[in-house]
Amino acid sequence: MKQVYLDNAATTQLRPEVIERMTEVLKNNFGNASSTHSFGRASKALLEQCRKNIAKYFNASAAEIVFTSGGTEADNLALRSAVRDLGITEIITSRIEHHAVLHTIEQLQKEYSIKLSYVNLDDCGLVDYDHLQELLQNADKALVSLMHINNEIGNILDIERVASLCKKHEALFHSDCVQSVGHFKLDMKSTPIDFFAASAHKFHGPKGVGFCYVRKESGLKPLIFGGEQERGYRAGTESIHNIVGMDEALKIAYEKIDAEKKHISGLKTHFIKQLKENIEGVNFNGGCENSIKSTYTLVNVCLPIALEKAPMLQFQLDLKGIACSKGSACQSGSSQQSHVLSAILDEDRLKRPSVRFSFSTFNTKEELNYVVDVLKDFVNS
Repeated sequence: MKQVYLDNAATTQLRPEVIERMTEVLKNNFGNASSTHSFGRASKALLEQCRKNIAKYFNASAAEIVFTSGGTEADNLALRSAVRDLGITEIITSRIEHHAVLHTIEQLQKEYSIKLSYVNLDDCGLVDYDHLQELLQNADKALVSLMHINNEIGNILDIERVASLCKKHEALFHSDCVQSVGHFKLDMKSTPIDFFAASAHKFHGPKGVGFCYVRKESGLKPLIFGGEQERGYRAGTESIHNIVGMDEALKIAYEKIDAEKKHISGLKTHFIKQLKENIEGVNFNGGCENSIKSTYTLVNVCLPIALEKAPMLQFQLDLKGIACSKGSACQSGSSQQSHVLSAILDEDRLKRPSVRFSFSTFNTKEELNYVVDVLKDFVNS
């Protein structure tokens, strides 16, 4: 059976170079980085070199990179500490953030009675920046949390504009950059973000490792207590082989970022064109059809399928060897409607099945043609 993996927004396959580097470290650098003997010092040196390497891609200092278990922990670290330790009394966000942000904020509201405000979105789910400015003008001790790239519909936030607005109104700015790191360049010197989250498995690195960017002198306090690892920000023995794998994956991502963007953008353009030509009535959710307003890495497709057939779509795609998602991977096993699509689509569109296809450098146009043929057959059957 043909196998086509188009769920790269959920996770990506490891690059061969990353596997090789991680295997080498697993064999030779097994010392605890907190130990003072030679084995520990070797691991510590490797750890700090990775921190320096990663920091330079964002024009940041090594001290601003805190290694975590992934994006969810990084989001929790920034948001919880901002409320608990930095005096934040209001959080401004949107209704289409990742649940790592939304559920954390909702819990903080219960625990600390903070004010929670949602910025308006247009019909495509794009942020109303005038409304954001209005919210900031009326806010006291605020933090804005808006994701750079939406993981379901691919909308791109004007992150520089939001950072500038936050600075103007003396608000903190946190961004979930899990879908953008490794695919888009971020410069912390020119873009005054206070905190952002990243996860290695979104850019062909290992699962279970990521980092939180924490701007110097932010006053952030730890979420996990124990030892003094990560300069006291995050207790627990560092996973050296995973951190090295993340460093290697990010290095390759930056070396190939322009060439791979060109390739993947071509795939997305081709896929949209083929869908329009072969499936009458196909629609695209959010801003994902727009190459300026949306990331080049994914498309969210609403298909003209009869309601009684809709529950079978994902099953049929899987039978044909096609991996994709009806929303974020966290939601794809759930019968609940996507909270992102629920926030932007009308009732008629919500009744029709929507599928997220997300691409990587390992995909080909031939694979996409096969997927279009499968979808066409299903729609017309």
